[in-house]
Amino acid sequence: MVSRVSTIAFQGIEGVPVDVQVMVGPGKMGVHIVGLPDKAVAESRERVQAALHASGLAMPPKKVTINLAPADLPKEGSHFDLAIALGLMAALGAIPGDAIADHVVIGELNLDGTLAAVAGALPAAISANALGKGLICPADSGPEAAWAGPDVDILAPRSLIALANHFRGTQVISRPQPAIRALPANLPDLAEIKGQESAKRALEVAAAGGHNLLFVGPPGSGKSMLAARLPSILPPLSAAELLEVSMIHSIAGQLSGGKLSDRRPYRTPHHSATMAALIGGGLRAKPGEASLAHHGVLFLDEFPEFSPQVLDALRQPLETGECVIARANHRVSYPASMQLVAAMNPCRCGMAGEPGHSCARGPRCAADYQGRISAPLMDRIDIRIDVPAVSASDLIRPAAAESSADVAKRVHAARELQQDRYLAAGLSGPLTNARCSTSLIEKVAEPDASGLQLLRDAAEKLKFSARGYHRVLKVARTLADLDGKPTVGRLHLAEAISYRMASERLAIAAA
Repeated sequence: MVSRVSTIAFQGIEGVPVDVQVMVGPGKMGVHIVGLPDKAVAESRERVQAALHASGLAMPPKKVTINLAPADLPKEGSHFDLAIALGLMAALGAIPGDAIADHVVIGELNLDGTLAAVAGALPAAISANALGKGLICPADSGPEAAWAGPDVDILAPRSLIALANHFRGTQVISRPQPAIRALPANLPDLAEIKGQESAKRALEVAAAGGHNLLFVGPPGSGKSMLAARLPSILPPLSAAELLEVSMIHSIAGQLSGGKLSDRRPYRTPHHSATMAALIGGGLRAKPGEASLAHHGVLFLDEFPEFSPQVLDALRQPLETGECVIARANHRVSYPASMQLVAAMNPCRCGMAGEPGHSCARGPRCAADYQGRISAPLMDRIDIRIDVPAVSASDLIRPAAAESSADVAKRVHAARELQQDRYLAAGLSGPLTNARCSTSLIEKVAEPDASGLQLLRDAAEKLKFSARGYHRVLKVARTLADLDGKPTVGRLHLAEAISYRMASERLAIAAA
């Protein structure tokens, strides 16, 4: 007799159905797992046998064969434990086989028969719902899986015994409730930044349109402080965005207690990060920092200190909004529609261009340091703003600064204009100016006559690339949205070009 249990294998954030087939038959006593299991899956036979023994169920003195179908699909992770155990219990008659037929099963077993939380409970629940089935998962993963919807039948037991009692009718397992992560009580506020009005303006523009941003200034000028306050002016995640972000974090095992939050991700990897850490990869092709920042912010401090190869690996995700990890035996794609914010010193000694300071190596110091960032990557940064050292007058007698709440209202209004515009055009996905196609931005950001002449002159003088030309239009469209103007004017283009001019100078140094 062969018992069957449904589970899944993860490919990216998608769940691929896997059929766990268990047969107890004549032969030499032992448990054999086939179907391309990795080390964690192969070791599950030891955990399963110990958990069944702790639950009062002895293994039969027969040959047990466990097949994970389809057999040519690699199986990775410890979440197959529970499905294998339930298949064995059904084959031995400990639980009715039809009781688990309508559920997808994931979970890791402890040696005492209790269940440990596993990564990927949310995408597993969504995949189970797509198959028309419920989900059985560990109790600690239940609050996360419950976000898949109230119509999904979810069982979240704490042990094998509790699950067996539920199927026998002697114990009732209640449905888990979605858990919400409490927001920090004291988020960094823009009102705490003294001076730096031009940098604050650039931060607001970047937030309103989802544009990539680069701060350049000496040490201590407030670049990292400004970047840390970007999440405080960004709008909360929409329902669809929250689901996408949570699925990625679930696969990465970074949903603490299964709790979700509508706060946009803000990732700050150290400059020693490898390509696999930033883009994704490793033995199981986990998502990297770029994907974990999906629909949020990826902040790279000390920008030139990152490996040039690692930085250049960001060029494709910045353009396409996804990270594609290709290996010899599989190919995985993770969403990575993030907003890049970077900060750097103007040179290695950090004080180039500051009054009263000079580099020992002269202009070559700044050229070599800035040259670590390739021109193609710099071409993808929409806004580059200089952040000079804060003056003593700004520190001693600071003027009343605008709070993040006030700026967030303008950003929210500008984003609503963009959403309405692109929904009317029949688009879906991230509805911001930064993600608008080149053909559409030429229509929605068509400047007036004087603005068009200014743009033509600037493009010829500054030698804009085609990408640079369209990104100037996108920033100008965002500036018009912040002003509530239906048409892009000359002033909007002038400000957008001023942000681009600094980038072009830096790109020349990198060339």
